[in-house]
Amino acid sequence: MADDGRLDVRVQADDFDPGTELAALEALGGGGIASFMGLVRDDGGLEALHLEHYPAMTEQQLRAVVEDAAARWPLLGVTVIHRFGTLPVGARIVFVGTASLHRVAALESCAFLIDWLKVAAPFWKQAIRADGGRDWVEAHGADDARAAGWKKS
Repeated sequence: MADDGRLDVRVQADDFDPGTELAALEALGGGGIASFMGLVRDDGGLEALHLEHYPAMTEQQLRAVVEDAAARWPLLGVTVIHRFGTLPVGARIVFVGTASLHRVAALESCAFLIDWLKVAAPFWKQAIRADGGRDWVEAHGADDARAAGWKKS
């Protein structure tokens, strides 16, 4: 990453504006911006998702993976925002944005970051069901396999 590159990592309870985040990446002057935004989805009776985390560990691990992405691809900037707390169905939960001079670096680094966040970000997720039930969300094997594809050889 260029010395003047922008690495923005936030773990927050508050919502975010994806348009504002994309505009900040666009202002870096690259030729390609890739982004992913995840929403809390209704998996049959889900009312909300509650996310817990240990702040010092979470921010440190997210920053480390963002720095890894910046070392792997020629990026002008990266923004990763992950929310915590109780989020209702439809709420924005995560944003990943990458900017580069070229599309391939932007697209690949964005995919790498969201795959890593899906399987290894230190959040504990509890599903809150409309019937009052609660259960901890388990990782999916397909997500693990996809993230494993990014391991350095």
